[in-house]
Amino acid sequence: MKGFLEDANYSIGLLDEGATLADVIDNCIYEHTHTGKRAFYVGDLGKLVKKNIQWQNVMAPIKPFYPVRCNSAPGVLEILGTLGVGFACSNKSEMALVQDLGISPENIIYTNPCKQASQIKYAAKAGINVMTCDNDAELKKIARNHPNAKLLLHIATEDITADEEMNMKFGTTLKNCRHLMECAKELGVQIVGVKFHVSGSCKELQTYIHAISDARCVFDMAEEFGFKMDMLDIGGGFTGSELQLEEVNHVIRPLLDAYFPKESGVNMIAEPGCYYVSSAFTLAVNIIAKKTVEYDKLLPSGVEQTRNDDEPVFTYYINDGVYGSFASKLSEKLNTSPEVHKKYKEDEPLFASSLWGPSCDELDQIVENCLLPELSVGDWLIFDNMGAGTLGEQSTFNDYQRPLIYYMMSFSDWDEMHDAGIASDTLMKNFFFVPSCIPLSPEDRFSTAA
Repeated sequence: MKGFLEDANYSIGLLDEGATLADVIDNCIYEHTHTGKRAFYVGDLGKLVKKNIQWQNVMAPIKPFYPVRCNSAPGVLEILGTLGVGFACSNKSEMALVQDLGISPENIIYTNPCKQASQIKYAAKAGINVMTCDNDAELKKIARNHPNAKLLLHIATEDITADEEMNMKFGTTLKNCRHLMECAKELGVQIVGVKFHVSGSCKELQTYIHAISDARCVFDMAEEFGFKMDMLDIGGGFTGSELQLEEVNHVIRPLLDAYFPKESGVNMIAEPGCYYVSSAFTLAVNIIAKKTVEYDKLLPSGVEQTRNDDEPVFTYYINDGVYGSFASKLSEKLNTSPEVHKKYKEDEPLFASSLWGPSCDELDQIVENCLLPELSVGDWLIFDNMGAGTLGEQSTFNDYQRPLIYYMMSFSDWDEMHDAGIASDTLMKNFFFVPSCIPLSPEDRFSTAA
């Protein structure tokens, strides 16, 4: 099977009956073990189809606008485009990327809170009119460079539990919305709606109630200034869990029906990113170096030592890190745990271990402390749920090689797309048949040769 970099030249393998994604990973590892141990992704694009069906079943009529920065892999964008999903872009490159797929400007919004003037001009030339704004300096910049812009006022939300700082970095207050409307009126700029965003880490769904109530206040305020507002963007923060999606819907639906009923003509949109792609991608990495370390240096500060001093403690270096697929680790916790690919006995001892990227940089720590069997250079580790924040622009630090991508889809998911008539001829040309996976002996499949 051929892996692809993040460009337009990609293919999607159709898995034969009985073949699983685990089989694909096994065969890719077998291939890479013998040709050069490069990190790679396996992307199950059928999961995007399932997620979209789930969204339509739970959240309709709220239209999803996928944030391109979450995962800009071409297979992802093209599948979502054929599903009728809109796109939320944060820069010129992302806008150009989705336009090259034939996405109409009406299905693109420009959501960067701090836009470059040159990129606002690009959006104007491309006919991308809907964009967000949360301050008067940004408003004046938009007025100068895109007179036909249609603005969504980005209002701030706050976690009422105050457990952590949420979304006060971007977003304006209700009081300032009046000032922005006065400025927009003077500048001749249209304000067409409101946007807010609730973080996926927010545990208190009451935050949505406050945000929707604030949005209704802004809509009422807009009437005083003669603005006809017809769009509400409830942002992202959807984790991918069907339970979370249903919980959010249960909370927001009564309020949306009361404040923005169908007859109001308000179009409701959202920006689910992780929701679509997180579980669709699995990353396989290879151990490139190994050393034994002192246990007290491995433990997080404040953690009491409880192990036997005779037990070894291992540090492993892998061929991907925070300057690549684990970039989000610099700002948030890793939401996946490493799994050992090779088979090992259930009673095999586990040792305190840490995982580091290949840069030899002190920030390049992937996992601070975990329990693993003793591994060797050349062994493989698997990380699930690696589809979000991992396949965008990446660093070339220390001659970093981007992982290859293997796109897959089951026949049942392909049939579902085909029968629904949502797959374009262009997309269909990217599919190829994958016969039953090559039977490999355990020795070959789990070879750990360096």
